[in-house]
Amino acid sequence: MKLLGKLPVFKAPAHHTGVTSRVGTWLGITFGLCFVTGLLSHGVQHDWPWPTRPVDLYRVTQGIHVISGVASIPLLLAKLWSVYPKLFERPLIRNVPHALERGSIFVLIAASFFELVTGLFNAAQNYPWSFYFPTAHYAVAYVAIGALLVHIAVKIPVVRRTLEPASTEQTLLSRRAFLRTTALTTSVAVVATAGVTVPFLRNISVLAWRSPGELPVNRTAKDAKIVVPPDWRLQVGAKSYSLRELQAMPQTTVELPIACVEGWSQNATWTGVRVADLVGKGDIRVKSLEQEGLYRETMLPEAFAQDPLTLLALELDGEDLSPDHGYPCRLIAPNRPGVLQTKWVTSLEVLA
Repeated sequence: MKLLGKLPVFKAPAHHTGVTSRVGTWLGITFGLCFVTGLLSHGVQHDWPWPTRPVDLYRVTQGIHVISGVASIPLLLAKLWSVYPKLFERPLIRNVPHALERGSIFVLIAASFFELVTGLFNAAQNYPWSFYFPTAHYAVAYVAIGALLVHIAVKIPVVRRTLEPASTEQTLLSRRAFLRTTALTTSVAVVATAGVTVPFLRNISVLAWRSPGELPVNRTAKDAKIVVPPDWRLQVGAKSYSLRELQAMPQTTVELPIACVEGWSQNATWTGVRVADLVGKGDIRVKSLEQEGLYRETMLPEAFAQDPLTLLALELDGEDLSPDHGYPCRLIAPNRPGVLQTKWVTSLEVLA
C-alpha cells in the first residue's frame, strides 16, 4: 500500500497545468501584440501623431495585428482544451473570491472570442451584425486585455510553479507532443493566411483572403454611388483645376503600398501631382465625390501634405485611374491606412 501511495496520479497530459501555462504564455504574447498594434491602427485613423516614414510602417503594424490575431485562434482553443475539466468542477462556486475569479475568466473568454471572431469577419469584409465594427472591436479590446491582465496577475504563482515540471519522462513527452502540435497548428494557420501582407508567402498562403495580382478594391465606384460630372474640377481654396490642367502640371511617380485595415497590403506605382505643389502649409481637409460613408472626408496632417511622396494620383501602374481606383484623382500618401487614401477627390482645403 505504501508503494502504491507513492505512484504518480495519472492525469491527461493536455489538461496539465504545465501545458496550460505554456500555451497561456504564448497566447498572452499574441494577444499583447494584437492589442498594441490594434491600438496604433485606431490611433492613426483618429488623428494620433503618426510619422510619414518608413513608408511601410503601417503595413507592418497592421500585418502584425492580423497575423497575431490569426495565431491567437488555435492558441485560445488549445488553452481552453487544456483547462476545460476545471471549468466544470463541482461546486461551480466555492466562495466569493472563487466566484470573482470564475467571473473574470468568463469575461476573458467571451471578450476574446468576440475580438477574434469579429476580426475574422472584418478581414473577410462580412458584417452579419448591426453594430459598428471599429467602435465595438476597439471597446471590447480593452475589456479583453484588462481581463487578461487580471487573469495573469492571479495565476502568476501557478505559472511559475508549473513551468518547472516534476513528472515522469513519459508524461513529459506526451505534454511536449501536445505543445508541439499546438505550435505546429498555429504556424500553419499563420503561414496559410500571412501572404496577404508578407509578399514572399503569397504563393503558399492558401487561405489568404486577397490573392496576388491586380491591386484589390474594397469599395467600388458603384458601391459608393459615384457619378463624376462632365465638368468636374478639383477645388483647391479659391482655385480650381480641370483634369486636363492637372495632367499638364509636373508629374511625379512613386511606388507606395496600399495597406488596408483588414491586413492585406500591396505595392503599386502611382503618378500624379504632389499635394505640396497644390496647397500651402497646414492640415488639409480632403473631400470625396462620395456622398455617404465614414471616409468621404478625411484629414491629411501637414507633415503628410508636405511630404514629396504624397500625391494627388492620376495614374496607377502607368494607366489612367479606373473608376474603382478613384478616377478622376485620388490621394496616395506614405504610411497611411488604405481607408484614409481618399478616392474620387473633389476638393483640398487648407485648415487654419
